[in-house]
Amino acid sequence: MRTLPLTVILIVATAFSTMAQLVVEVVVDQEQFLRDEAVTVKVRVTNRSGQTLRLGADNDWLGFAIEGVDSGSVSRLAEVPVKGEFLLESAHMATRTVDLAPCFDLSQPGRYNITATVRIKEWGTETASKPRRIEVVRGTKLWEQEFGVPAVSGVPETRRYVLQQANYKKQLMLFLRLTDFDDHRVFRVAPLGPMVSFSQPEAQVDRKSELNVLFQTGARSFLFYVIRPDGEVAIRQTYDYAGSRPSLRLTEEGRIFVGGGARRPTANDIPTPLAATTVTTATTPDTAATNRPTADVPKPDGKSKKK
Repeated sequence: MRTLPLTVILIVATAFSTMAQLVVEVVVDQEQFLRDEAVTVKVRVTNRSGQTLRLGADNDWLGFAIEGVDSGSVSRLAEVPVKGEFLLESAHMATRTVDLAPCFDLSQPGRYNITATVRIKEWGTETASKPRRIEVVRGTKLWEQEFGVPAVSGVPETRRYVLQQANYKKQLMLFLRLTDFDDHRVFRVAPLGPMVSFSQPEAQVDRKSELNVLFQTGARSFLFYVIRPDGEVAIRQTYDYAGSRPSLRLTEEGRIFVGGGARRPTANDIPTPLAATTVTTATTPDTAATNRPTADVPKPDGKSKKK
C-alpha cells in the first residue's frame, strides 16, 4: 500500500486546521448586474482560532479572483482597495464591503465565479471562500440623449443619459446609464426601479441639464426621478393613477413637472417626507421646477472603461 510522505500529511493537516479556525464567505445582495454597474460584494470573516487576529495592515491580507464560467480567468484592471488595519477577536465576525467593478474586466455578459482569500502572515497560511456566482447582463436601450454639463466658462463637457431595461429574477428593471459622449467613461450605472412591460418611460432633459424621468412600476403606481448631470438623485417621488394618468408636462417657460395622478409620500422618497417641508407636491409647475432640494446621496466616482 502506498503511503504519503510525512511533509505532505502535515501540509494537508495544517490546511484543514486553518479552514476550521477561519471561515471566509463572499456575500452578494444581488446575483445579477448590468454591464458597468457597481459589483458590490461583502467578505465575511469569522475567527474561531482562539486568538485575536490583526488584519488589514496592507492589501495582502485579502485577495480576490474572478473566473468566467465559460471564459476562464478575468483580467485584473487594478488592485482591490482593502487596506485598513483592525483587530478581529476570537469568536467574532468582521465584514468588508468592496466594489469589484473597477478592478476586474467584467465588460462581457456572462456568468462569473468570485472567490475571496484571506492570508494570515503569522500563520503562513491562507483560507479561500467557496466561489460565489454572479451574472452580468446586457440591457436593452430604451432612450438616450446627449447634454452639456453646465459650466461657468469654456466649452461645456458633453455627456449622455441612457435608459436601459433588463430582466432580473423575472422582474423587468429600469436602469440609468450616465457616460461621456463616446461611452468610454462610465460615471454611473444604477437601477431606478421595477417597470411594467406594457409601458415606456417618459424622459426629458430640462434647462439645467437634469434628467426628468417618469415610469410605471405597477398597475396604478409610477416613479418620478430628477437626476443631476453628475448622477446624483435630486428627487424621487411616487405617484398613483387617480382619475388621470401621471405624465411629464412642460410649461411655456421650459419647466418640467408631473401633471395628473396623485402624489403618494413614501419612506423611499428623496428627500424624505419629513425633510421635504418645501416640497409638498410636484403637480404644479412652480414647485416642480424651483424646489429641488439637495439629496443626501454620495457622488458616484467616474471610472474609465474601454469598449
